[in-house]
Amino acid sequence: MKNKISNGFQIVQDLIKLRWVPEILKSIHLGNQRYSDILRSIPYMSHTELNRKLSILIERNVIDKVVEEENTYYSLLSFGKDLVHIFYHLEDLEEKYFQHS
Repeated sequence: MKNKISNGFQIVQDLIKLRWVPEILKSIHLGNQRYSDILRSIPYMSHTELNRKLSILIERNVIDKVVEEENTYYSLLSFGKDLVHIFYHLEDLEEKYFQHS
């Protein structure tokens, strides 16, 4: 059992530690499915960095890329939805236990 937990944690940690990944996934989750919308929703992120991270997320089966005529859309796969859930839970924990008034 411990090995499964460690492996699962390692897989999630490898994605979480990548800069911009939580922001990209949350942006897609909030309805920004086009490249330009994702980029616009994340201040200070470059085109190069967004392209790099989208490629990694597609490769790791976190998001899907669909091209329809001249439009490209990104959507969360099941793994991506689970990661977004984890990100929101971590934010809740931070707010609950580490915010000082």
